Amino acid sequence: MSLARNFDAIVALGANIGDKRANIARALELLCAQGDISILARSRDFKTPPWGITDQPWFVNACASVRTELGARALLERCLDVERKLGRVRAQKWGPRIIDLDVLVHLDGAVNEPDLVLPHPRITERAFVLAPLADVAPDLELNGKTVAEWLAVTDQSGVEPFVD
Repeated sequence: MSLARNFDAIVALGANIGDKRANIARALELLCAQGDISILARSRDFKTPPWGITDQPWFVNACASVRTELGARALLERCLDVERKLGRVRAQKWGPRIIDLDVLVHLDGAVNEPDLVLPHPRITERAFVLAPLADVAPDLELNGKTVAEWLAVTDQSGVEPFVD
């Protein structure tokens, strides 16, 4: 994995309960509320079909590249705190959620812990992650290809940017 030095980490966001786009916007506000994280670039919002458990409402997905001094573990803890503040309940793996935040990559480099693996192990398989990630870091290299190259060879059925 090679990271450009113009960001410290990238966070993916998703929601499929309530006002999905507002949930993502609020999550980004809360992520930055303490002043130790700032958004450098934010993707468009993408309407995406559910993945894993498909009998649930469609999602909104987005990504943000951030500047932060927080390490990967501390950034994950902040993401989980934002989820709690917005009322996330983890009732079912891949099930409906008011908000989901995932650390995709971090300048700390590769991490392999039970609850934190970086880069996120399934980035290159999921168009709902790759499409917004391509908005903020198309040249980010993962497993020998750029995000844009991975997106070009991934099934993007149902993944559409919102047009405001």
